[in-house]
Amino acid sequence: MFTIKKIDDQQLNLELSGKLDTEEMKLALDQFIELADQINQGKMLYRIIDIHLPSLGAILHKFSRLPSLLGLINNFDRITILSDKLWLQQAAEIEGKLFPGLKIKAFNLDQQNEAQAWLNADK
Repeated sequence: MFTIKKIDDQQLNLELSGKLDTEEMKLALDQFIELADQINQGKMLYRIIDIHLPSLGAILHKFSRLPSLLGLINNFDRITILSDKLWLQQAAEIEGKLFPGLKIKAFNLDQQNEAQAWLNADK
């Protein structure tokens, strides 16, 4: 399951759990693109729980939408990843180094308050 909530004019909260199929990926990306397009100098809190690899169709659909997704990354200044998987935390922080002007910081699932405080900190 993939859910997206617009918290305010500058923040989206995303939650991913389980395995995504093609239809769920399509719906999630459509919603993300619509909401992220309205954000400027935004923040994202991304909770990843009990992650499983998406279906092949879902992966292919995401790759087909990659140009749109990469264009929207400039709408965000800070992203937090909440996960209990160390490899996801490390990958997220490495990814943050690939995008100038974007700060990505990973936290454990039980550190949501700390993650939100980091998102809200002065840049």
